[in-house]
Amino acid sequence: MDNKTLIQQMFDSLANADSRPFVALMADDVTWTVMGQTRWSGTYRGKTAVLNDLLGVLRVRLAERYRATAQRVIAEGPYVVVQARGQATTIAGTPYNNEYCFIYRLEDGKIKEVTEYLDTELVTSALGVLQAAE
Repeated sequence: MDNKTLIQQMFDSLANADSRPFVALMADDVTWTVMGQTRWSGTYRGKTAVLNDLLGVLRVRLAERYRATAQRVIAEGPYVVVQARGQATTIAGTPYNNEYCFIYRLEDGKIKEVTEYLDTELVTSALGVLQAAE
């Protein structure tokens, strides 16, 4: 299966709040960089760090399972670029509906790198500040 199809199928599942295919696609040594200047911004190295230190911290702030819908998918070689829209509500009742541009680099059918561009002001206002101890 080509890289574009893998990512499109992953987003089909994410649109239905099913993150299992996404987790399965991540390489153990994946790196995920969140762009911007927020406390959430930075590079997370390894699948465990991504799942616990980034996505796990996000998950506990949400009242419902996160959904993400791909609006545009462009692929060239090992890279797949996705313009996406996320949808969730925080435990405080605040809508968290962010817009994203994800750049994925795949190798041997696995996601090796993610670069995430998003509305950082919305991250801070809806989700709060990420505490180092979390």
